[in-house]
Order: sequence, then structure tokens, then C-alpha cells
Amino acid sequence: MSGLALGAAMFGGMLALMALRVPIAIAMFIPGALGYLSIAGDAPFLNLLKGIAYARLSNYDLSVIPLFLLMGAFATQGGLSRALFAFANALIGHVRGGIAMASVLACAAFGTVCGSSVATCATVTQVALPEMRRHGYSGRLSTATMAAGGTLGILIPPSVVLIVYAILAEQNIAKLFAAAMVPGILGAGLYLAAIAIYVRLFPAQGPSQPRHSSAELLQAAKEVWPIALIFLVVFGGIYGGFFTPTEGAAVGAGSTFLTALLKGEMGFQAFKRSFLSTAETAGFVFMIFLGADMLNSALALSQMPMRIAEAVGSLDVAPVVVVGLIMLLYLLLSSVMDELAMIVLTIPILFPLVMELDLYGLNGTEKAIWFGILVLSVVEIGLIAPPVGLNVYVVNSLAPDVPMSETYKGVAVFLTADLVRITLVLAFPGLSLWLMRLIS
Repeated sequence: MSGLALGAAMFGGMLALMALRVPIAIAMFIPGALGYLSIAGDAPFLNLLKGIAYARLSNYDLSVIPLFLLMGAFATQGGLSRALFAFANALIGHVRGGIAMASVLACAAFGTVCGSSVATCATVTQVALPEMRRHGYSGRLSTATMAAGGTLGILIPPSVVLIVYAILAEQNIAKLFAAAMVPGILGAGLYLAAIAIYVRLFPAQGPSQPRHSSAELLQAAKEVWPIALIFLVVFGGIYGGFFTPTEGAAVGAGSTFLTALLKGEMGFQAFKRSFLSTAETAGFVFMIFLGADMLNSALALSQMPMRIAEAVGSLDVAPVVVVGLIMLLYLLLSSVMDELAMIVLTIPILFPLVMELDLYGLNGTEKAIWFGILVLSVVEIGLIAPPVGLNVYVVNSLAPDVPMSETYKGVAVFLTADLVRITLVLAFPGLSLWLMRLIS
């Protein structure tokens, strides 16, 4: 069997195992192990097993992941999402569709202290969804808004997936955080515009409510200032050179814990749940790393990545079209794969190819960072697009009375907004690079 055929067989085996509901880490590890054995034999395979786990888990840079996860867990258990939603609702909740817009803003703000799309979606949904239903919002708009709003957590810093990309692509985490800020804000803005257009077309699905008083707005603002302070301390410290991203994550986790403690939300059980959820998620992340490392090692031996690079390089098309085709591939993969697994599996294969392209005259660092933001913008679509749409499933578990088909119908307007944002970032790299250039 040729290397290309063997590589294709490994990919096919991975997808087959995923279809059988095998955990993604194992679904990558088993085909990779079998492929490596068939190519290299027993002794090299055992030698790889001896060092692969230590080489991955002893990487100091990866310590930033559990620290930001812990920060997000403290934020979730500490009730910070309620304060964010209350402030956003007091600010714009009175306009037509305003509670849905407030939910999007709460998701975007919570993403700055959480870093996980699914956690953002689940946490804010529990706060915002009852409010939307109480004020007569349709199940379609309510659930679709929460599913789409949660995707902002994958792009707005600190994003766990963004950190993983930075490590795999050997890029500066702080620069990637800066580059993600404008596309993240743009995404939130386009979601607000999508809601405004939707409720204008279908007024009954997002009715307005009475305006909040100035006293209510001021009271809500008092509750939210600690979260803004945490954001300024963590990211101001990172960009100001006071500490590294890893140290910033530790400061953020400590600050979030103290905020939740002072608010009276952090009892012993919440404290225990925070560490337990962090351990579970971190274990899941590192298992995906190990599974992808095994599969990537086997694919490297099969020379499949090199053959793909040669085939793409021989195409007589503009470099930006090549990147567009890669984005289409990610869009297809996002319908069947977890976003983190996609990044860990594909970046070692596709990143070297992109770095060889002449794209808008960008230097190596700018090209790598722009490509990362573009990839994450596409990958987040998989969280709400059928047939998987993990965020849709999360929201559906919290709103079982709303048929999933209704949620998917509502999600269509947000997918349109996502496609607009991806097109803008693809066509105008400066959208994701100007802030990074400004602070560099």
C-alpha cells in the first residue's frame, strides 16, 4: 500500500471510529498507532510510545491551558455571568430584540474571563434564556442566540483553542490575543446586526420591554466593574510586559477566585467543582494532544502531508484561493470533528503549506497569526452548524421544549453573519493585524 493510500486509510479509520462514538482522542490514536506499526515496525513504535507522552506533557507552555481553564471555572461557579447579563440587559434590553442582543454582549464579555465556547454557552444560557422566554421571545430566536453567542468564546481572548494554535504554530500567545480582539468584536457586532435585522422582519419573535431606570443601570454597572478590572489587569499586564501569558493566567485565576469569594458565590462546593471541571477539561485537552501526536507521526512517515503540499503547490491559482480552499476544508471538517481536535490534527499538516505562500506581502509572523485567526473564525462555525453543532446540543439540553430543528432555523441568520466576518478577515488581513502591529 502506498503512503498516500495508507494515510487516507488512517483518516478513514479515524472517521469511522468517531461515527461509532469512540472518544476523539482514541479515534485518532488507534489508526495512528496501527499506521505507525505497519510502516516502521515494532521497535520504532515502542520507542515512540516511550517518549511521545513525556515530550508533550512536559512542555511548559501548555501550563497556560489549565490556568485559563481554572479562571473560567471560577468565573462560571462565581456567578459572574449574571452580573454581565444584568448590565447588558439594563443597557440595551429595552430595544426590540434587546434581551437577545444583551445575551450576545454577555457571552462576549464572559468569554474574556472564560476561554471556552461551550462553558460560555452553557453558563450564560442558564441566566439569559429564562429572561428571554419570560418576555415573550420565541424559542427559535432565544436558543439560536445563546448557541451562536457562545461561539465568541473560541475567538475572544483568552481562548483555549487560540492558545493551542499558538503553541503548535510556535507563535507568541500575546500577539495572537491582540490579533483576535478586533475579529472577536466584529463578530459580536455582526451578531447584534443580525438580531436587529431578524426582529425587524419578524417583530413578534423579539418584542421590546420597558426601559430600565438610571438607578437600575448604575446598580448593574457596580456589579460588573470587578470583571472589567480583571480583564485590564490580566491583559494590561501581559501587553505591558509585566508578566508572561502563563503568569497572566495565574493572576487571572487568582483574581477571579477572589472576586467570586467577595461576592459570596464561592463556597467550598463551588471551589471543589471549579478544580474538578478544570481537571476534567485539561485531561480531555491533553488526551487529544496525545492522540493527534500519534496520528501526525504516522502521517509524517506515510509522507501524505508532503504529497498534499506538492499537489496544492502545483495548482495554478492565486495563493489566497488556496487559503480559501483550506477554509472550505475546515468548514467541512467542523461538521464532524471537535474544534480542538481539528486544530491539533491539521495545523502540523497545513501550516507549513500556508507559510510557503505569498499572501498580501505579509512576513512570516503576520502570515501565521492571520492564518490562525482565520482558522478559528471558520472552526467556530462548527459549534452551531448542522449536523453536530455542539453548542446547539448544549442549549437544547437546557431548553428541551424547543425542537432542535427550530434552533437550527434560527442559527441560519448567525451563520450568515459568520460568513461575512470570515470573508472580511480573508480579504483584509489588516482587520486582525493592526492591533497586534500597534502594540508590538
